[in-house]
Order: sequence, then C-alpha cells, then structure tokens
Amino acid sequence: MKIIKHWMLCAALAGAAQTATAQNNGQRPDGPPPGPPPEAVAACKNQADGAKVQFTGHRGETVKGRCRKMGEVMAAMPEDGMPPPR
Repeated sequence: MKIIKHWMLCAALAGAAQTATAQNNGQRPDGPPPGPPPEAVAACKNQADGAKVQFTGHRGETVKGRCRKMGEVMAAMPEDGMPPPR
C-alpha cells in the first residue's frame, strides 16, 4: 500500500511539473504559439507592407512599428524588437 501511494505521488508531481513547464514557456501545450496581438493586426488594416504605424499595446504602452505580412495576416512588428510575452 505504501508503494502505491508513493507512485501516485510521483505521477501527480510529474504531471504538475509538465503543466507548469508548458505554461512558463509561453506556448499552449496543445498547439503553436498564439499569433500577433489584435492591436498589431488592427494597426495594419488597410496599410501596405512596410508602412510605419503606431498603436497602443495591451499594457497601455505606445508601440511603433512597421506592417509585415505573416502568413495570411498583416500585423505591426515593433521597431525595437519583439514585445514581451502577454
């Protein structure tokens, strides 16, 4: 009985560690990372590839960037690099 409890505890801890790892690396465990934020997509609506834009980020910061085509989506890429994870 003591061995069964030990193995159950080990399995529970391993599952919790795997979930925490998936949450901490910014990716959903069941698929690819999320696409550009809606604010970045909205800023490039009706804009040409390479157009300079600025928008308010999800934390209220002003983000300056250029519109870039990413697959089927046109979104603003920040001039100072990728934004911090959400």
